[in-house]
Amino acid sequence: MCEKTSVTATRGMAVTNHPLASAAAVEIMAAGGNAVDATVAALFTLTVVEPMMVGIFGGGTALIRLADGREMVIDGLSTAPAAARPDSYRPISDTWPDYMETEGRENRVGPKAIAVPGNLKAWCEVAERFGSLGLDALTEPAIRHAARGFRVTPYLANCIADAASDLALDPAIAEVFLPGGRPLEAGALLVQGDYAQTLRRIAKDGPGLLYGGALGREIAGHLEGAGSFLRLSDLEAYRTIEREPVRGTYRGVEIMGPPPPCSGGVHTIQILNMLEAFDLGALGFGSPETLHLVLECLKIAAADRRAATADPAFVNVPQARLISKDYAALRRQEIDPARAGTYAPGIVSNESANTTHVTIADAEGNLVTSTQTINSLFGSRVMVPGTGVICNNYMSLFDPHPGFALSLQPGKRITSGITALIGKRDGKPIFALGLPGAHRIPASAMQAVLNLVDHGMSVQEAVEAPRVFSWGQEAELERGIADGARSALESLGHEVAAVDHVAGGMCAIAFEPDGTMTGAACWRADGVPMGMGGGLARRGTSFWPDPRLSKTTTS
Repeated sequence: MCEKTSVTATRGMAVTNHPLASAAAVEIMAAGGNAVDATVAALFTLTVVEPMMVGIFGGGTALIRLADGREMVIDGLSTAPAAARPDSYRPISDTWPDYMETEGRENRVGPKAIAVPGNLKAWCEVAERFGSLGLDALTEPAIRHAARGFRVTPYLANCIADAASDLALDPAIAEVFLPGGRPLEAGALLVQGDYAQTLRRIAKDGPGLLYGGALGREIAGHLEGAGSFLRLSDLEAYRTIEREPVRGTYRGVEIMGPPPPCSGGVHTIQILNMLEAFDLGALGFGSPETLHLVLECLKIAAADRRAATADPAFVNVPQARLISKDYAALRRQEIDPARAGTYAPGIVSNESANTTHVTIADAEGNLVTSTQTINSLFGSRVMVPGTGVICNNYMSLFDPHPGFALSLQPGKRITSGITALIGKRDGKPIFALGLPGAHRIPASAMQAVLNLVDHGMSVQEAVEAPRVFSWGQEAELERGIADGARSALESLGHEVAAVDHVAGGMCAIAFEPDGTMTGAACWRADGVPMGMGGGLARRGTSFWPDPRLSKTTTS
C-alpha cells in the first residue's frame, strides 16, 4: 500500500523533498533550462523552504550523467578549517554510544561546530559548466519564496519544535523560527527577508561573494569573534573536486554511486555483491530469510566502512578490494543462515540524519541525483546576523579521538553516507535515486535496488516499502514489517527494535526505453514528484483566423 502517487512524463521530471522546490525545477525546465539548471534552482529553493536540512553554508555531492554520456561526481563536501587540530575537542567517552560526543557539545552546537562549506561553490560551478541559464534565473524562485514567504508544513514545524531549545541560544536564528519565543506552527507564513537579500547579492556577484568576497568577510568575521575555527582564508582556499563514480554490478544492472570520502557507493556495492548469491526474489520481500540476510550483510559492510572509509587524500581507502566480487564471496562465508552474527572488519586501514535529496532528469538525457545538507537539524543552530545564512555543524562527523581514519585534521574532507545512485542496463539508465538519513542512507538505497531488481516493485512501491537497518547493534525494523517476521528474526538472535522510520524521504525516477520517466517520493518527508508532458505546437501550426476578419474574405 502506497501513501503517495507517482507521476509519469516524457519531457522532464523533478523529485525533491518539498513541492515548491519541485515546482522551481519544473519552472526552470519550462524556461529552457536543462536538468542541471533545474537541480541548482531546486537546491537554492530548498535552502528557503527546507532550511533545517540544507543551506549554501553546507556541503554535498552530486552524481551527474550528461546527455553526451559523460558521468561524474562533483564533491562539494565540507572540510575542516586550517585552525582545527585532532585534539580540538574533549571527548566524553571512549566507548559507544557516546564515543563521538564532546564536552559542551562543541562539535555539534555553536560556532566551533562549523566546517568550511562547499555547497554554494559546487552549485554555481556545475551550473556554469553544464547548465544553460544564468545564476539570476536559477536563484529567482528561491528569492521569491524567501521575500514573499511560504506556508510552514507540519514537517518543518515539527523540526522547529524539536530543535527549539538550541535555536533559542542564538538570537538571529531564534528571531526567524521562534518569533516571540514560540516555535512557528504549521500554516504560519515564514518570511526570510535577510536571506532573500543575500541570495540577490549572490545572483549578482556569484560564488566569489562568499569565497573571499564581502559576504565571506562578514561571515568569517562574525564566526571568528564567536570562537569558531573558520577563517576567511579557509573560504578562499576551498575547492570542489570532480571524482570518478564508483561502479559495480548486481544481476546484470550496473550500479553507479559516489566514491570516498562518501561511503555510500562502496558500501552499497559491497552489500549487493554479498547478496547476489542468494535468490532473494524467491525468498520474497519482507520474509524472515530475506531480512536476516540483508541485516547480516549490513553488519559486515558496516564493520568495514568504519575501519576503512575516509577522505582518500588522508587515508588509504582500499576501494577496489571492498567492491570486488571475490572479497564479497569471502565475507559471505561468515554468514550463518540460522543465527545472527557479530562481525569484525575484514579490512583495516556519526553522522546526522537531517539532509535533503533531489533527483531530476530532462528529455535530452541529462540526469542529476544529488544529496545536500547542513548536517544536523538546522546545522550548528547558528545564523549569521543580517544574512539569514544558517551554518553547518559538519565538525561533528570527525572522530574527536586523535589517530584514527575519521579523526580531525586541517583541510580534511568529512566522510558522508551519501548514496546517490544510478542503475543502468545496456548502458542506459533504468533508475536514479537517493535520500537523506546519515549512516542509514546506504542501507535504504540498497534496499530500494533490491525492491526494483529482485522484487519487481514499481518505483513508487520501492521508495515507500518498509525498511530495515543494522550497524552491528540492534536491528531496526520499520513498523510496516510484519509481526511474524519480527518474531522469526528474534528467534535467530537479532535484537529487534521497532521504529517509525529508517532514514528519510527517498526521491527516485524510473526510466523506460521509450523515454517515459516515472517520479516517486515517499511518505518519510514532504517529497513531491512533478513532471513535464505535452509540448509545443506541431511544427508549422498557427491559430486559424476568423474568416469574417480575414483579408481574403469577400462579401
